[in-house]
Amino acid sequence: MPDSRLQTPSLRIGYGFDIHAFTDNRSLILGGVEIPHSRGLAGHSDADVLLHAVTDGVLGALAWGDIGRWFPNTDETYRNADSKELFHKVWRKCREAGWSLVNCDCVVITEEPRLSGHASAICESLAQLFGAETGQISVKSKTMEHLGALGRKEGIAATAVVLLYQADCSTPSQ
Repeated sequence: MPDSRLQTPSLRIGYGFDIHAFTDNRSLILGGVEIPHSRGLAGHSDADVLLHAVTDGVLGALAWGDIGRWFPNTDETYRNADSKELFHKVWRKCREAGWSLVNCDCVVITEEPRLSGHASAICESLAQLFGAETGQISVKSKTMEHLGALGRKEGIAATAVVLLYQADCSTPSQ
């Protein structure tokens, strides 16, 4: 009798979170898109807080650790690294293991800058990185209503929920 698991698609969901403080003299990059703003984010790489959350969502869905384990901030190889390149390394492994994106839902938490005028560009960038349609990507922006460090405009946080699909469950997941 054939193993029914080989005929049933597999779904995995992952949750990612990241937060970075603002700093001067640096570009602000969110989801692979440069956003006009007076400050950027501090970090070992390019500090793309949204793409870091998305990458952690992918890694979490497959129980493959987190972005810090894959690309440690103690490794000078990743100093000022383009987060799109880091994501590509993770996503390539994911695709090789037979996984595809169902959807990705993101929230950027920031008092400034306002992202409503940039959300579609960020969605397009993320869709391109995933090799997906823009309808599979959602990017929302929320404020902290002036509460806490984010409400005081000290930085930006992002969350991402990633749902992955594997049609052929006979493919190893790692």
